[in-house]
Amino acid sequence: MSVETLNYLLALGVLAMQVAGAGFLALYFLQKRFTDLQDVGDLLSRWGLWLAFLLTLAATVMTLYYSEVLGFAPCGWCWVQRVFLWPQALLFAVALWKQERSVADFSIALSIFGAAAALYQHYLQMGGGALIPCPASGAGDCAQRILFELGYVTFPLMAATLFGFLIVLMLYIRKR
Repeated sequence: MSVETLNYLLALGVLAMQVAGAGFLALYFLQKRFTDLQDVGDLLSRWGLWLAFLLTLAATVMTLYYSEVLGFAPCGWCWVQRVFLWPQALLFAVALWKQERSVADFSIALSIFGAAAALYQHYLQMGGGALIPCPASGAGDCAQRILFELGYVTFPLMAATLFGFLIVLMLYIRKR
């Protein structure tokens, strides 16, 4: 599979995650009003940790694939996002093993900071001026777009979407 095809498939996945995340967030606030939708909320509460684990594991593997196999050097802001993403895969694995649901608060905190870093880098890659310098020297340029699909999807936007989706999933986990 070519890099362009992989990029396009990932962008489609991000688009699907954005739509699903917005729908699940609306459902979270409206499910008391629409009792017919409570089954979906129950499903997310029951399987949310597994979904979060699989998504963070896949994202971790993909970041390593792009940097270590394909040779795309991660910039400073990419590393900041990785700091908030990678531990969550381990966090969810331990939570599943221990059957511990209180992990949701930790995931929300990590995801808020990760999303902030990702959205700032997306702002840079869409042509915004630097408000904060790139946090690493000698690495890739933080404002350089390596991936640009569907007219708006960049690597940082992929990360921000995942962090946002994790926050929504963790709302369901906390509720249960």
